Amino acid sequence: MSEPLVDARRQLADAVKILGYDDGVYANLAAPRRELAVSIPLRRDDGTTEVLTGYRVQHNYSRGPAKGGLRYAPNVDLDEVRALAMWMTWKCALLGVPYGGAKGGVTIDPRKYSVAELERVTRRYTSEILPLIGPMQDIPAPDIGTDEQTMAWMMDTYSVNSGHTVLGVVTGKPISLGGSQGRASATSRGVVHIALQAMSHLHLSPSESTAAVQGFGKVGRGSARFLAEAGVKVLAVSDQYGGVRSDAGLDIPAVERHVDETGSVVGFPGSVPIDNDALLELEVDLLVPAAVEGVIHAGNASRIHARLVVEGANGPTTAEADEILAGRGITVAPDILANAGGVIVSYFEWVQANQAYWWSEEEVEGRLAERMNNAWRDVLAYAQRQGLTLRTAATCLAVERVASAHDMRGLYP
Repeated sequence: MSEPLVDARRQLADAVKILGYDDGVYANLAAPRRELAVSIPLRRDDGTTEVLTGYRVQHNYSRGPAKGGLRYAPNVDLDEVRALAMWMTWKCALLGVPYGGAKGGVTIDPRKYSVAELERVTRRYTSEILPLIGPMQDIPAPDIGTDEQTMAWMMDTYSVNSGHTVLGVVTGKPISLGGSQGRASATSRGVVHIALQAMSHLHLSPSESTAAVQGFGKVGRGSARFLAEAGVKVLAVSDQYGGVRSDAGLDIPAVERHVDETGSVVGFPGSVPIDNDALLELEVDLLVPAAVEGVIHAGNASRIHARLVVEGANGPTTAEADEILAGRGITVAPDILANAGGVIVSYFEWVQANQAYWWSEEEVEGRLAERMNNAWRDVLAYAQRQGLTLRTAATCLAVERVASAHDMRGLYP
């Protein structure tokens, strides 16, 4: 069993114990409702054929259709997808979004394939999981290694097989194909909404605070930009190739232009190099791990110096590290709360597609802020009332809501 799945089930077990539920509730919520592994034959551009493996896991759909991203990465496996699907269930329940959790993945390094090859992979993967997905069944979205183009291919493949255009089958689509205003930056904005709320709770003034952001992709790049716009001095950022640091604070718009020109933050003028591990251990007020899971672990948790960790990635902190950070008085805003902006605006996109009526960017961002800030207040109040960490409080709130839905619906047959 992979470490993310071990951590996800451990978090569930802790919540079940605190809530006083029996072993049957744990058993019901620890196992996915459905999971599918598929073979994806791919004809490469050079005429050769290889076979890739893809997955789709629906952890729970008691509160509504399943919802979750599609990840293209070389280390994707079934246990990782199971863990991510479970976290999506809690995220949706915590934010009051009427979905259950799902996740998909293909074991592939997309950087080693052409656009035409990635299109063939996406269309074949979509055709293989067709029985599981649909606007009222399971709605995929982008994740690591996928983007709005991937979602356009998925939507088209599903629509061709349905005989008519089905805009609501995926979210994270291009605006021209029924995507929502504000979707691309939603996760980053949500991270920063939670970061600013947590900083206020800890009496940290943005204009007098420093931050480091690990990951400069879909989540980290926007998070760094919005933090800088809020007045926070961003000292370091990194991507898969390395990182850069400036004690005077990085000019984030200039870093973004450098990334657009070179493909990496590495070599940004006026900065000094820093690797991903060292970035995590910088003496900053705020640390945003926005790359992959498991980067803060038992081996480095004692060297984390940030007062506040806001999880932009899914599962960046292991269970052992969580205990160490809590023991050292470091506040952790958990992933199921902090990075929920993406699923909130995905929900908004789905609602708009089903109504065939689209909202303005101002409407989307206003409703996103309202939901994120309300969820922060709910989690903080629960944590203070019960004497729990924010992660345990968030998980308990979510599990309670899902378990209640299970109980109300009953068991069939």
